[in-house]
Amino acid sequence: MRDVIIEARGLGKTYGSQRALADVNIAVPPGTIGLLGPNGAGKTTFIKCLLNLETPTTGTATVLGCEIRAQNRASRERVGYSPEQDCHIPGMAGCEYVTYCGQLSGMSFQRARQRAHEILDLVGMGQERYRSVDTYSTGMKQRVKLAQALVHDPELVILDEPTNGLDASGRESILQLIGSLWKQLGVSVMISSHLLHDIERICDRVIIIADGRVIEHESMEVLKNRHRRIVELTPSGEPERFISVLKNAGLPVERLSNGHLRVETPSESAEPILSLMRQHNLPPAEIVANPNALHELFLQSLAASKTPQNGNAA
Repeated sequence: MRDVIIEARGLGKTYGSQRALADVNIAVPPGTIGLLGPNGAGKTTFIKCLLNLETPTTGTATVLGCEIRAQNRASRERVGYSPEQDCHIPGMAGCEYVTYCGQLSGMSFQRARQRAHEILDLVGMGQERYRSVDTYSTGMKQRVKLAQALVHDPELVILDEPTNGLDASGRESILQLIGSLWKQLGVSVMISSHLLHDIERICDRVIIIADGRVIEHESMEVLKNRHRRIVELTPSGEPERFISVLKNAGLPVERLSNGHLRVETPSESAEPILSLMRQHNLPPAEIVANPNALHELFLQSLAASKTPQNGNAA
């Protein structure tokens, strides 16, 4: 197995006077990788440079060991891509479209047709596969886009906003499917999204891009560990006395709209709170690690990126 599936060195992209990417240096191991950032941060530009859909202005990158400038075709052969916008061919049935995409990747017609039906089964497409893609719901279009990205058995799949336009049930189904690609099939996934909850659900690594720059790249566990000193506490009673005791002990505490208490502890352990509860004979309480750790990290990273820069990301 490869140690690194994507490596960028000084990667930059400008459109006229507008800067979309600025000196991106990154080495990404295999797994499920979340690419986070606000709209206009440079996520899609980064993806398009990796796929040779855009030519970098500066620097270069390797994808699955292939240098994108010198080996532009080879760097795409083992990569699947599902763009944010619809990419189907009008008038084609779903199975015909996925078969055609397999042929474009170098498969014979017979092999592509067989593989198309296997992948359409995998993504949960039944008899709908014989209907024109034009008639599909948003959820079915997302499934067939995922199928065309997988039909040629790639080592890496890059998905741009794969849950856009889906209701809660459809999003959950797609997320479970995407999460299974690495766990069950060993296919690495990079998923670009502005939905933090989706990334937190299925990814084991996060890249945060803002203003065209990579401002965070770390495993989900390490990122969350930075915020483990913040906990949510749910008293079974006497919340006002909890607040008083915690404040008197010098622990910053905030009462949330749902009635929970957000407490900053002096260490990663909840023992200081438990000790105070025993000492003051406070009622039982549920204590959980900060459930909003990724959200808070994301906001902090964006705030840290707001330094004067030339140009704008796209």
